[in-house]
Amino acid sequence: MRLVDTHTHVWGPDTADLPWYGANLPPEWSGPYSHTDLVADMDAAEVDEGVLQPTTIYGRDERANEYTLRAIEAHPERLWGVGVMEYFQDEPDLRQAVRRVTGHERMLGIRFHAAFEYGETPGQMDRQTDWIADDALDPLYDEIATQDAAVFVLAKPGQYSMLATLAAANPHVTFVLEHMGWPDEGMEPDEAPWTDIETLAEHENVYVKVSSVPRASGDDWPYETAGMFVRKLLAWFGPERLMLGSDYPWLDDCASYRECLSWPEAVEYLSARDLSWLSYRTFESLWE
Repeated sequence: MRLVDTHTHVWGPDTADLPWYGANLPPEWSGPYSHTDLVADMDAAEVDEGVLQPTTIYGRDERANEYTLRAIEAHPERLWGVGVMEYFQDEPDLRQAVRRVTGHERMLGIRFHAAFEYGETPGQMDRQTDWIADDALDPLYDEIATQDAAVFVLAKPGQYSMLATLAAANPHVTFVLEHMGWPDEGMEPDEAPWTDIETLAEHENVYVKVSSVPRASGDDWPYETAGMFVRKLLAWFGPERLMLGSDYPWLDDCASYRECLSWPEAVEYLSARDLSWLSYRTFESLWE
């Protein structure tokens, strides 16, 4: 079965050509995790393709996505990308920036670190910040719809109602909520505000990544604690709006790359049909 990892990361060394804005690296990590490293790990874990999510390392300026593009060009049959940009600009510049970031055929959309204060790089976590709903971004969402691109959102449970409003206001934009909605440590699947994610399921343009599962679960493979959240998501969204992601190498301290993606094959609550949608069919329905 085809396997697309919809959430992974790469970055190069800190150089004069592509300098780091900050060394926000995975726990106990130092140095780069290159596209060559990733593809070698994908081969070992039998992963067919991967979607590169931007980290905060390269900031937001016009070269923030340069390493992602170089990675795609080096592995054009294996890698896809998501970009970042400066979101608050005059409308003509804002629209042009969207076109620039999404112009490559394998760049799927734009990522919002929505749970963090806005700045040159994401700031402190703020579970209630609402900058992604600022009226100044209306042209951005309109241009994203025009370009048939997607918005990838790293948000916390307290922001779901805001996302529901955005999804309703922008029905032609695909919103992808990352990390199962990023429940707080120790949060139960029947606990508010995580259960507010059900309101997002009412909007057909909202999808959810079942990603960073080992971190969310806190127990051993195949991560039965996280499975309680996955069951809820299946009931509310259906497998057709869920997609599998690793968040590797951010989980290197608690799981291997293979473990981040192989757990669905070991759990009883996922049917063969469910597994096919999570593994590749949802991705395929959106971008191929």
